[in-house]
This record gives sequence, structure tokens and C-alpha cells, in this order.
Amino acid sequence: MTTYFECWAGVAATLFSQALAGEPELAEAPPMPLAGGSFGFAAMLAGDDAGRFSVLLDATLLDSPLLGEGVDQKAGWAELLREIAEAAAADFQTRTGRPCRVAGFDAVESEARVSRAFQLRSGDRSWSILVRDEVRPVRAEVSATQSVPPPATAEAGRAAVAPPLAPGLELLLDVELDAALRFGCREMPLGDILELGPGDVVQLDRNVTDPVDLVVGDKIVARGEVVLVNGNFGLRVTEVAMPRKRLESIRCLF
Repeated sequence: MTTYFECWAGVAATLFSQALAGEPELAEAPPMPLAGGSFGFAAMLAGDDAGRFSVLLDATLLDSPLLGEGVDQKAGWAELLREIAEAAAADFQTRTGRPCRVAGFDAVESEARVSRAFQLRSGDRSWSILVRDEVRPVRAEVSATQSVPPPATAEAGRAAVAPPLAPGLELLLDVELDAALRFGCREMPLGDILELGPGDVVQLDRNVTDPVDLVVGDKIVARGEVVLVNGNFGLRVTEVAMPRKRLESIRCLF
């Protein structure tokens, strides 16, 4: 069974090698005290799996060049670890189908206990990273006194039943369709397009905080936020078109 910790470890190994100078390697190791003290951050996970996931770093990392020169080291590590926590939540949801998101992110100084330990190695130097994993599946336990659920109202019954598929639609459920993310668009004169060269910037009609579109055919079927999943771009869906609108995307391809 896939756990959030497994997703975090995979994402962390990828992003540490991509985002830090020297492409350091992250490897699991026996727990050891942090030689230079510690600083760290804790993510609060919410969803079908929820709980606290904290990461403690060796304080000597603040004096290392891994994040580059002239960078606020603590703020840089906070940003990187938050990005890893969110990407791991998206990866976990993709792999298990269980909703999971980062609901909070705070600085911490120490932990009474740790679950796992890692070594971040770059050249002849290494730093300890300690993890405390308190993320667990949220299960709704029904007591013996509640073993018989109360009768559902007619309204609740209608809401719980998914609308049936149109006759024959089952035949199309395995059809593979091309889906694309659309960050924005802009109309440009042909002359301006022909003059484009390396380094030119084309401004789109969308703010960086606006959701991006998931397009199938020529129809928008969903919108959401861009996330990283194992080093690749992904989409965390926040809005979904009605089923009828999504079916129109299929009609326009046949």
C-alpha cells in the first residue's frame, strides 16, 4: 500500500537533485543526532490520509552553498520543502486515488521522536535530515450502537446515486483522448510572430494566480493548479465541467 512517506521520499530525491547546487543525492540512513542543531518545517496533511509530517535539517545547511549565493537560506529551504510536501500530496493522490492536500505549513525547531532518517550527500560533504511521519489513513469507524444507519431522505438518495450513462456510452470509455494544459493565449499579428526569436517574451492573457485549463479537443473539461509530480508537471483539479460538457469534447473528435 502506497504511503505519503514513500511519495515524499521519491519527490524529495528528485527535487533536491534538481533544485540544489551540485545535484546532491538523498539516501535513507540510520537515525543520527543533528550535529549542528536543527531547524525544520512541518506540513499538516488533510484528506483521506491526514496528519503531521515534519522534516528536520542540520543547521549547518544554512552555511552551505546548496541554495546559491545571496539567498535567504532559511526561507529558501522553507519554499523548497513546502513544494516537496505539495508535490508529494499530489503524487499520493494520483497513485492511490485518495484525496490528500497540504492544509498548513509551519516552522519547527525540534521533534521528540523521528520516524526515518536520510543523508543528503554532495561531494565529500553530507548532512542529516530527520523525518517524523504522523500521516495516517482516516477511517470512519461505526460503533455497535450506530450499526444501523438512519434512513436516508429522498433528497439524499437522489444525490448519492450517480446519473446513468447514456445507452452505448460504455463502448467509448476506453477511448484514449489527447488532453492539454492551456496557460493562456494571445492574438498577434503575423508580422510579430515572424519576428520572434530566442529570448523574446510573449505575454499571455492570464495572471499567474489564475487556474489553468485542461482542454480535450476544443473544450475545457476542468481547471486547476499546476503541481510537480516526480519532477513532471501535473494538474491539481479544482473545477470540473458538467458531464454533458465533457461529453461534447468527445463528440467534437469523431
